[in-house]
Amino acid sequence: MKRAGILNRYLAGALAELGHGDGVLICDVGMPIPAGPRVVDLAFRAGVPSFAEVLDGLLDELVVEGATAAHEVMEANPETARLLTDRLPGLAHVPHDELKQLSAGARLVVRTGEARPYANVLLRCGVFF
Repeated sequence: MKRAGILNRYLAGALAELGHGDGVLICDVGMPIPAGPRVVDLAFRAGVPSFAEVLDGLLDELVVEGATAAHEVMEANPETARLLTDRLPGLAHVPHDELKQLSAGARLVVRTGEARPYANVLLRCGVFF
């Protein structure tokens, strides 16, 4: 049994399969999930687990070389906008409809229980060397 880190076997396995350049969408409960990417649905109840908890857990496990969020998060959800800016230097912003289109190319979607608007980010995996 793992001692620490991500204990969910489906999520841990999906993370181990990622490579350089692969996309990982971390999303709220309202984000439409595109057909194609592997999905690990962590949503339990509204707000559980939170977007922040899942983001921090994944950032502890992944090398991230880029990230994209929706412009709309800045006005509609300033707390999440600050969280993303603090955690992801160089964060790019696009219209929400464009983020939905980009998410179709993700390799993995991790759905949280977050119930606040625009709590979504598309991470691009980097390498550790």
